[in-house]
Amino acid sequence: MEAQPVSRSYLDFDGLGQLKGQARTDSKGALRQTAQQFEALFLQMTMKSMRDSVVKSDLIESNTSDQFESMFDKEVSVQLSKRNSMGLADMLVKNLEARQASTPVTAEVLKARDPSAQEPMALNPAQVGLSLQAAKKAFNELPRPQGAMLLTAPKRSINGGTP
Repeated sequence: MEAQPVSRSYLDFDGLGQLKGQARTDSKGALRQTAQQFEALFLQMTMKSMRDSVVKSDLIESNTSDQFESMFDKEVSVQLSKRNSMGLADMLVKNLEARQASTPVTAEVLKARDPSAQEPMALNPAQVGLSLQAAKKAFNELPRPQGAMLLTAPKRSINGGTP
């Protein structure tokens, strides 16, 4: 017998809280439910975009019909995602399970470390740099410019000529 889904819709906030609790104990089941709810939300947004692209007549346009269409689209999207009509939830589950399998758990990483084999990290590491003699030698080896160099710019008047 297959387990009943925790939440029937992505709009059911109580069900989303239960789904979050289920994720702590049964992560695979919660992952499947979350992927289905994401697919439902995606389908609902797609249907809304398609409805918005159709030009409506002023004769039949009203707030109540828009609200009904929105509720209908939400329910249809939830039912389509439960039937796995698009397969988006399957792709999400497959991708996320592969990522979870390849990502080590923090507890496993910490257990794999051997603290006695590691060197402690120095709080104030010694600064690596040039000695005074090496810096002087490097400075003396710099190429020297030919001829005289002007260190200041010539003074100019506001008119552009020399003062």
